[in-house]
Amino acid sequence: MKALKELIHHLEQQPSKRIVIAQAADYEVLRAVKQALDLGIASFLLTGNQTKIRDMAVESGIDIESSEVELLDCPEDQSANEAVKAVSEGKAHVVMKGHIDTKALLKAVLNKEYGLRTGRVLSHVALFEVPNQERMIFLTDSAMNISPTLEEKSQIINNAVDVAIRSGWVRPKVAMLAAVEVVNPSMQATIDAAALTQMNRRGQIKDCVVDGPLAFDNAVSKEAAVQKGIESEVAGAADILVVPTIEVANALYKSFMYFADARVAGIISGAKAPIVLTSRSDSAESKVYSLALALRSSTN
Repeated sequence: MKALKELIHHLEQQPSKRIVIAQAADYEVLRAVKQALDLGIASFLLTGNQTKIRDMAVESGIDIESSEVELLDCPEDQSANEAVKAVSEGKAHVVMKGHIDTKALLKAVLNKEYGLRTGRVLSHVALFEVPNQERMIFLTDSAMNISPTLEEKSQIINNAVDVAIRSGWVRPKVAMLAAVEVVNPSMQATIDAAALTQMNRRGQIKDCVVDGPLAFDNAVSKEAAVQKGIESEVAGAADILVVPTIEVANALYKSFMYFADARVAGIISGAKAPIVLTSRSDSAESKVYSLALALRSSTN
């Protein structure tokens, strides 16, 4: 896969799945809904204040009488619960955040009675299409885990690998990022990277190739890896970048967007169904790509 639009092309050939939106009264979200409906990649269940959603949907050009659109009227403070219940009960395949706090949606996702818990860590997986690059690249985790432990990093890798494989990658190459390429006892990121590499070699982390520690340049550039004398299947060819802390991922994420003019799709993985948590600053195009990635990652 060379471009995010290929996610959409794939979905156009597949049976349509359903996306439920928690508190759908949001113009930017509804613009994404309109684009997705026009592309024919999904149907939608819109939860929240029915009158408000109906007015905003019509203004956004959505045919609310279409069989592909259903409105579920509920108090706004209950929309997250209703959205998660819809997925839990098999009425939808993906849950998307609308005009609601992220904490409220995640609280519903983690509800013991009807939530989408699996016992795994939830982590953000972003897929970037960067201009002038030969391939797309995944980045994790820029939104959920602040300073993950070794075990949490193992689960973060598994989540990203799962998304990559469902999106068409075969045995993705995973780079464990650090500031240097050697194990330094004073740098926990290098110790964890080496341990996770060994766990992969012993079959504890499957369906991928893990290597690290690797500095960013050596993970993405063959030339940089050669100059450093690094011989690795992953070096210079990483499909997935795994960071030591959320600050690193946040900086890389925004650098890709603002300095490299990248396109991005992002979802939360690790639950029973993909969760789309786009920010208000994300474009409608980015939201559609995120929906497409979530639909590709859905197992239902």
